[in-house]
Amino acid sequence: MSDDPFALFDRWFAAARESEPNDSNAMALATADAAGRPSVRMVLLKGHGPDGFVFYTNRGSRKADDLAANPHAALLFHWKSLRRQIRVEGAVSRVTDAESDAYFASRGRDSQLGAWASDQSRPLDERATFEARFAEMTTRFEGQDVPRPPHWGGYRVTPERIEFWQDRAHRLHERRLFVRDDARGWTEGLLFP
Repeated sequence: MSDDPFALFDRWFAAARESEPNDSNAMALATADAAGRPSVRMVLLKGHGPDGFVFYTNRGSRKADDLAANPHAALLFHWKSLRRQIRVEGAVSRVTDAESDAYFASRGRDSQLGAWASDQSRPLDERATFEARFAEMTTRFEGQDVPRPPHWGGYRVTPERIEFWQDRAHRLHERRLFVRDDARGWTEGLLFP
């Protein structure tokens, strides 16, 4: 048993990287707009630690619009091969420009060019339009590094609650809940399955 939810996350995440066939860092990101209408999609975890869980996106996307109106989110990691899941809830903030620049520089060139070419979540008349924009960006940045677009960057979910769920026989699952207590750090308890 661990009373540090980040140490426990690290152990479970390491096991997932060994057992999951694809995208062990995939997580469902749930947001809600200003009117409370929810939306969920899969994104990739690109950094984590005691300060939170980081993902990157186009800041003109629907998820970014939701986060601008309501800067709270929920994450769900589900590792079917391990029969485990982790739920994270908390406030969301933008990562620094330096963090966004560093991660963007680590991406593959086509992914970098795609970030320039895409108006993520906006209507697209036909696929050929996007492919033409991608070709334009390829030409524009030929022979040079691709800088991070000003509309692209990272977000950090700073957890207030982290729940670890482990499948058990006969649906007698184990649920451990960690809740941030600013005075004492984290409090831990169990939940009925």
